[in-house]
Amino acid sequence: MKRQMSVDTAPNECFHCGLPVTTGDRFTMEYEGEQHRFCCPGCRAVAQSIVASGMDNYYQYRTSPAITPQFEGETLSPLLLQELQVYDDAQLQQEFAHELEGDVREAVLSIEGITCAACVWLLEHALANVDGVEDVSVNLSTHRAVVSWHSSALPLSELLKSIYCVGYKAYPFSPTKEEAYQQQEARIAMRRLLLAGIGMMQVMMFTVPLYVGELSGIAEQHKALFRWSGLLLTTPVVLYSAIPFFQAAWRDLHARYLTMDIPVSLAIGIAYLASVWSTLTAGREVYFDSVCMFAFFLLLGRFLEMRVRHRVSDLGNRLLKLLPTSAIRLEGDKQQIVASKLLKKGDLILIKPGATVPADALVREGESGVDEAALSGESMPVHKAPGSKLVGGTLNIENPLTAEVTDVGKNMQISTIVQLLERAKQEKPAITQLANRLSSYFVFAVLLIAALVALYWGIVHPADAFWVTLSVLVVTCPCALSLATPAALTAATASLSAKKILLIRGHILETLPHITHVIFDKTGTLTQGALNVEDTKKLGSYSVQKCRELAAALERYSEHPIAAAFEKYAELAESIAVTQVDVCAGQGIEGVIEGCRYRIGTVAYVCQLGSAQPELPDEDGQWILLGDEHASLCWFRLGDELRRDAKSCVESLKKRGLQLELLSGDPSSSAVELGHRLGVNKVTSGASPQDKLDYIRGLQEGGAFVVMVGDGINDGPVLARSQVSIAVGCASDLARANADVLLPSAELAQIPLLFEKARQTQNVIKQNLAWALMYNLMALPLAIAGMVAPYAAALGMSASSLVVVGNALRLKGALNKDKPEGGK
Repeated sequence: MKRQMSVDTAPNECFHCGLPVTTGDRFTMEYEGEQHRFCCPGCRAVAQSIVASGMDNYYQYRTSPAITPQFEGETLSPLLLQELQVYDDAQLQQEFAHELEGDVREAVLSIEGITCAACVWLLEHALANVDGVEDVSVNLSTHRAVVSWHSSALPLSELLKSIYCVGYKAYPFSPTKEEAYQQQEARIAMRRLLLAGIGMMQVMMFTVPLYVGELSGIAEQHKALFRWSGLLLTTPVVLYSAIPFFQAAWRDLHARYLTMDIPVSLAIGIAYLASVWSTLTAGREVYFDSVCMFAFFLLLGRFLEMRVRHRVSDLGNRLLKLLPTSAIRLEGDKQQIVASKLLKKGDLILIKPGATVPADALVREGESGVDEAALSGESMPVHKAPGSKLVGGTLNIENPLTAEVTDVGKNMQISTIVQLLERAKQEKPAITQLANRLSSYFVFAVLLIAALVALYWGIVHPADAFWVTLSVLVVTCPCALSLATPAALTAATASLSAKKILLIRGHILETLPHITHVIFDKTGTLTQGALNVEDTKKLGSYSVQKCRELAAALERYSEHPIAAAFEKYAELAESIAVTQVDVCAGQGIEGVIEGCRYRIGTVAYVCQLGSAQPELPDEDGQWILLGDEHASLCWFRLGDELRRDAKSCVESLKKRGLQLELLSGDPSSSAVELGHRLGVNKVTSGASPQDKLDYIRGLQEGGAFVVMVGDGINDGPVLARSQVSIAVGCASDLARANADVLLPSAELAQIPLLFEKARQTQNVIKQNLAWALMYNLMALPLAIAGMVAPYAAALGMSASSLVVVGNALRLKGALNKDKPEGGK
């Protein structure tokens, strides 16, 4: 039996790409007993390659013609080959490819021309048969391919040529090109939405008189005028704004999936066509207002979803800016400014104070403090001396450093964190919305019932078959069902946004009621993320105020984060002159005030002036010492100030029966001390990004549902791995890119509020779903019996949707009544 293609081509159209054939029978090929014509030798070569390699199933499953390959004669054009050969340059490949093992390299390619799952199937099978290709995976939703190949046996240009030869375009993935594509996508979506919105408002102006006229009477010429006006305004909405629904429904039908797009497309299409017929024949009812309204609200939901997706993608792309674009490479006695991406293992580089480390390196000369907060989230700088490791993306604070590059590109630690992040994203648990679980069964039932009703009335009373079937489709149109969850989520999201709680992903409000564990990071999450002078203990004859004045005067000349802790005493030290200032990296600072030499910093450093070493205070914490040439003068205890609402947040969450834990990268005892102060159930300190990821995974394997609250780059992988992730305050780009919830105000008291709102939202969703199903079960028998006119079905559909939306708006109205437990 002959197999049929998913997309049939007319005799005068190219069998492969569908373009008009202007060359007659010059380019033909026999396939399954028939002669097929092609527009060019390139399309014929592609088709011959597909059939010869046993991949002719492509022509069965494709849903649209392929693109025309760029061929001249039987080969690719010379100009295109030259463009592809540029990517063979090893230096250029460092920008987008990384080495795996031996000569195997991996790259992400953007593919143009993908239209359906058959395209993915064709690309994967075609590349898998190319000698030298190790692995290939094509993503239908992103139109990207991850390809690994043996670079010694297969030039990248030949791999790209293989993609062109099966009818697609390929080039290395570029965030810049992706951003341009997103901008184009946003412009088109905005045009569709604006047209639908304007059409909806204008059509309502002509529809209201028709509804009123049904009750009080209306002249036939006026009725015809209003109907024709509605037709003219609705047609652009259907043919342009609603096209995505029809395209998605067509694709889903070919893929044999039942989705909400199918009945939505049927409702819009049939209601529009019936209204056109009614307008032309002066029939009973028109539904132009329902068509425009339905299209507008669905497009609005998709537009908002697209904006969130683009925003999250933009946050991810900004991670590429973490590393500097240039670096200072040392070549003998000369300093040369080069692009960071051109650095190689073994290069000597100079890192000036205030500069970002361009690659992973080993310090060879100099001592300085390096701020690693971007990676670890911890506010204290790390002292670096010869032999110390430097991590790319961290900030040199105090003194120049000479370092030897140890890793570049994909082998850097920050790249490892990104790889962990991608792995965690793939492992992230998938939670399907309740509406989607019900809708596929509902869609099948609606379509089956509509078909049976049309068959029955076509036999019993053919004159009413169309209108009764239309009433069945309209009355059971899943407007209320499709709005049940989104309306509640939208209202809850608006309510939370007013409280400065920003939801990034849609599954949050469904998942939170199932959470068993809440895991907090320490620095910047439970604490302010900035050092503060918590206690002062004088040792000599100087008063506490005098000691603070001296300390503030000395720290005024330091760039170390400790200096910021003394800024609150800066006014006391304005009149104090300091000379002979000497900053000792990782130790402290020295200066002469009124002829007396003072030091502030570590105990050993201060006591080198000649004073005896004092006894360390009993209280836990980080203590630094102030002293002069004769005696130790004062102890200062530094700490990261606890957020004012941290305690109430922990207490509120514990009342909900949640297991609370502290998971910090800080190896000091401060994490344990903080955990005891707050009363969390467990504290784990000194955890690396991999340690955190393994810990979260272990909890989940034990059946736990986890919320992770963090703010640093090292929190990125665990934020992606957790069922729900929350980024607090001025979180790093990586933390925000992978968070499900953003708390820009950093008020921890909002977290219990989020849990309460999630509980309320779940109740409203269940109520909406119950009402939508009950309405359909009640109205459907009446419509099947021919007791519901089409206009009544349209009113019932609208009323059902209004009930769902009104119930959902209670979530927004309850905004001012919501208070988190334990909050003030």
